[in-house]
Order: sequence, then C-alpha cells, then structure tokens
Amino acid sequence: MNFLSLIKPILAISVIVICFFLSCDKDYHSVGVDLLTKTTLKTRSFNAPVYSYQKKLNYFQTDGLPLGQLGRIQIPGFGVSKASITSQLRYSGGPVFGNYTQEAEVAKDNPAVIDENEKVTSVYLDIPFFNNLDDADQDGVIDLFDNDAKDPESDSDGDGLSDIEESRLNLNPLSDDSDNDGILDLIDTDSSSFEYENNIYQIDSIFGNRAATFNLKVYELTYFLSPLDPLQNFERNKQYYSNTDFFEQGFIGAKLCDTLYSLNFDELRFNYKEDDPETNDVDERNKIQTRLSPRIRVPLDIDFFQTKIIDNEGEDHLSNYENFTRFFKGIVIRADNFSDDLYMLLDINNANINIEYDYNFNNSNGTLDNTSDDIIEINSKVFSLNFNGVRFNTLNHQDMSGEIDKEVQLGQNNIASKKSYLNGNGYFSTIKLFDKLNSQGELLDDLRNNRWLVSEANLFLYVDQDHYISSDLDIIKRLYLFNYSNGSPIIDFTLDNSVNNNQKNKDKFIYGGFLEYDDLGRPYRYKFRITNHVNRLIRKDSTNYTIAISPANGINSIGYKRAQTSDQEFINYPSTSVLSPLGVVLHGSGGEEMDSSKIQLEIFYTEY
Repeated sequence: MNFLSLIKPILAISVIVICFFLSCDKDYHSVGVDLLTKTTLKTRSFNAPVYSYQKKLNYFQTDGLPLGQLGRIQIPGFGVSKASITSQLRYSGGPVFGNYTQEAEVAKDNPAVIDENEKVTSVYLDIPFFNNLDDADQDGVIDLFDNDAKDPESDSDGDGLSDIEESRLNLNPLSDDSDNDGILDLIDTDSSSFEYENNIYQIDSIFGNRAATFNLKVYELTYFLSPLDPLQNFERNKQYYSNTDFFEQGFIGAKLCDTLYSLNFDELRFNYKEDDPETNDVDERNKIQTRLSPRIRVPLDIDFFQTKIIDNEGEDHLSNYENFTRFFKGIVIRADNFSDDLYMLLDINNANINIEYDYNFNNSNGTLDNTSDDIIEINSKVFSLNFNGVRFNTLNHQDMSGEIDKEVQLGQNNIASKKSYLNGNGYFSTIKLFDKLNSQGELLDDLRNNRWLVSEANLFLYVDQDHYISSDLDIIKRLYLFNYSNGSPIIDFTLDNSVNNNQKNKDKFIYGGFLEYDDLGRPYRYKFRITNHVNRLIRKDSTNYTIAISPANGINSIGYKRAQTSDQEFINYPSTSVLSPLGVVLHGSGGEEMDSSKIQLEIFYTEY
C-alpha cells in the first residue's frame, strides 16, 4: 500500500466533517452572540466589615515543644518576659560504667576483671543553638557571608579565586590567606595546614543583645515529673503549663552550676588528648578530633554526678528508666542578672549532659591465660544523659501594659478592640467577619443572594507604627489564622501547597500572613489571602465561625496545645504561637469609622 492509497480515506472523512461544521456555523455563532449581548461581566471590589476582639491566655501547655526558651527580654508594648527550663533526663541502654558490670567486678570470677574504680573527671551541660547553614548556590559559603548567594563564581574574599573554586581546593573562601602563612592563596603552593573541615555558622533565634552576660544556674529537681496524669487514672499524658514553677515552689536540691556566662557563637573544637606514637612526623595533640556546633556549654558539679550516677552502678536506681526518673528526677535551668536583654530559643531536642570518667583497664598484652604480664592502664569514657523525657518551659510575664488589660476587658464584654496585641506570651485576637455576632446576619444573607463570583479576598491587619519607630527587631514576622472553636487552620492554609526553598518560614506564601513594610522601611501591615474561606461563606453557606489571629514562629508543622483563656475557657491554641517571645501591636476595628488603618477585608468579585 502506498502513501496516496492510505491517505485517500482520511481526506474523504475530513471533507465530510468540515462540511458538517460549516452547516452548523450560523447557529453556533448566533448562540455565542446571544450570550455576550445578554450578560455583562463587571469586576468590582467590596470592603466587608470586620470586628476584632482582644484575648488573653492565663496559661498554656509548654511540654512537648520542639525547643526550649531561656532568658529575659522586654518587648515594646508588652512588658518583660522571662523563661526557664525544667526537664527529666534519660539515658540510652543499661548503664555499665567501664567495661564490666558492677556485678562482675564484685564476683571476681574472672581474673581479667578488676575493680575499675570509675572516677568522674568532667561533666558538661550542652544545649545547641539553632543554626543556619543555608548555601543556595552550593559554593561552600553560607548565604549570610556570601558576596552573591546566587552565584557560585562570586569571590567573597576578593583574592582572585571564586568561592566554588576555593571550596574545591580545600581553601577558605572567606580569607585570601587560608593558612595564615603570609602568602596569598592565589600564589600559595601549599595551604595544607588549613583545617578546611572547620565551619562558620549563622545562629538563629537569639533575641536581644547577644553580647549580654548573665548568671546561668542549674539545680537538681526534687519533684517527680509523671508522664501520665493521675487525675485521668494514668490513661492520658499529663500536661505541664507555662505557669508551673517548681523552683519557686521549693522543689530543688543541689545546685549543680552557678556561673557568669556569655554566649559563644564559634564552632567548638577539641584536639586529641594523646599523640599517636606511630606517626612520628605528626603530633595529634595539635590536631582536631571533635567539632561541635555553637552552643551553651557549662561545667556541672563533678562530685554530685560521681555520687548520684557513677557510684550507683548496679543499683536498682539505674536498672530502668522509671526507677531512674524517680531517683534522679531532673534538672531546672535558670538565667538571671542579665546585663541586657537576651532571650534564646534553644535546640533542646539535642541537649545532653556528658559525664566523662576514667576507669582502670586491664591490658592483658594478648595473653588472656597469663596474667603475669597484665598492665593496669587508665582509659576514659563518656556517659550521656539526654532531655527526651518530660520537659517544659516556665514563662513569667512582668510589667505588662495596662492598655492590654483594658482591651481584654472590652473583649470580654464583646466590645471591638481599638488595638490588637499579639504576643508569644499568650495574647491574641479573634475576628468576626460581616457581623458582630458571627450569625447568619442580613449582610451575609444579602451577599449570598447576589450573583457574585469571588475571585480574591484579602484580610489586611495594620501595624501600630508608634510602637516601632526605630526598630523592627522585636516584631513577629508572620501571623497565623485558625478556627477559634477547635484550633484547626482555615481552608486557605490547608489548600496552599506553595513552597519557598530559599527562605525559612516562607512556605504557603499565597495564603501569606507575612509582615510587609512601607516606603520608608517601617513595619506596615500583614496580608492574608482567604479567598476560599470567603467563597465558602458566600457560595456554599458554610458556617461563619470566629477566626483567631496569633503569632507564628513557623508554619511547616502546625499542631496545638491546650490553653486556658482569661474567660476560664479551655481552647486548642497553635503550638507555633508559643515558640517565641515576639509579637506585634496592631490597629483593631474599634477606631474611628473612616480610619484607613483599621483591620480590613477586601473582596474582589465578578457580578453577572
């Protein structure tokens, strides 16, 4: 079969189809013209009424959070916030100190088993800072220090070698003389002495004066932190709240640390303790063995841990986790006497107490059956306790503004607020759309009867700029909306799958909630796109529930904690809203009628 014979049937069918459509052409166009002439589409905007009410939490659940808060800070418009940490301690596996169990040491059935005589040599509390190693262009220089974070060929130290080239050559992209030998990298033929494994960190989540000094104190806790609630017949987890303060109640024992402290943001590096005799040309004591990210690191009382932990090897106290937490109930970490404001969000999930101890080691020199050539040597090990048990924050608030209490009282009487105070200490607002009572009022009924297609709905919340004249350091950069009745996010948050891989806390950017700035660089407003929520109210007769607004320290993992409001009501409150001391003062809805800074809901719609 040739090409022409194949295509003839196809051409015939095509002609028939074309003729059919030509015969229908007149009717087809007449219908379209009729639609366009009878229907006129008009795009308009409508500013819907919004009513805001100030709310306050008496206390909220702080156990099970992903970070620990420690410090003191004064936030404009809110007063002073203080935070301390209370935590159980856990260990991994059954504790055997040295190489042999205490039972084996006492039995002396094996001549190779000696009295190991463990002695604590140091104890350190380590709590890492949150850090940022973001490197958008993968050139070996984190974005904070990169001359051009989007160009791997940039030259941050100006030495004629690009950042990516220096990283590949194991040089320092932030120094033109990596090994400090006086010879520039561009012409240096040997920079091998440079420790290219060293890291430079950007530290996150430290507020206030990073150079401030303070007294760091650690105490033994004498109150048992039960993981299960006795009031719930031990069938549910026990909840620990922000107003729980076992230190003030006197449940403390030995003081394990009391030292004047200042933060160090450098990588911690530890050299080998001993030289390797087999490497004659290298002294390992000058070489780095261990690197740790920047952190709080303080020594604790050696004698306490010798008596409390090491000397109890083989005792029931250390036989299992439950016995251990009743024997050593935990610690309380406090900070006071600050030279200036300093408030830290700490990586408590990776915190630990490291107990280093020496012990006797029987070196048999490879002759297990002959003890005559055995040598007693001193070895060392580390026993670690982590913070993965019950832990919580105690949060105290002092010198709070009287204006906040006035707004809270107005809110309790269902009077709209002139100012909205949002803060990680438990201050938030509720808003009602279209109607003060959130009922199916006349306005919402009228909107539902209109022939509207809502294309976009934006909620605007304006910053009271009088509180932020000189700085925005103490203002939260993002807010969050949730259903006040059950704590769930609004539908626009749930449906927004937008992702920003270059910046933290910037996902779901269509939904928004970000702080925006005016032309002078001052904090100006927050904007939420709540199109789906409004559409459901107007087109699908959804329930017009009360929305709550709170600070957001992050939105990638949204859960909630139990909290009690000043109305003695228990609610589900977003976890993200209690993870930072920061907040913002906004204009509410109770100001002058024509005040353009009042909270606004702008709806764009098409009328047909």
